[in-house]
Amino acid sequence: MSYALILLAHGSSDPHWRAPFERFREALAPRLNTPIRLAYMEISEPSLESTVAELVESQVSRIEVLPLFFAAGRHLRHDVPAQIAALHTVHPGVEVTLLAPVGEHPAFIEALSCAVADQVGENLA
Repeated sequence: MSYALILLAHGSSDPHWRAPFERFREALAPRLNTPIRLAYMEISEPSLESTVAELVESQVSRIEVLPLFFAAGRHLRHDVPAQIAALHTVHPGVEVTLLAPVGEHPAFIEALSCAVADQVGENLA
């Protein structure tokens, strides 16, 4: 069973908005021994649907989707699960799992706290 990770961001019509997500994917890739793709829930390309189709085409049969969101709001409680349900219909032999948003991980909160404190000139010890 082949595995891949999709980092899912919201999406924006501004192409510059995508740059930090692309840098994050590039920084993460050497840390994981698996294919990592970046996809967008809406507005931007590549879409979640086209990214899953590309992975399925390359014989991936298990995909985890990690939302690069702070919290699970309406999009992650309703919209993305609906997208994933539709993907199960289109690709019935492929396991697509939605993970908790990265913002819910304790290490994310710690890293974000450090980054904010550094940005505003505070020094965390």
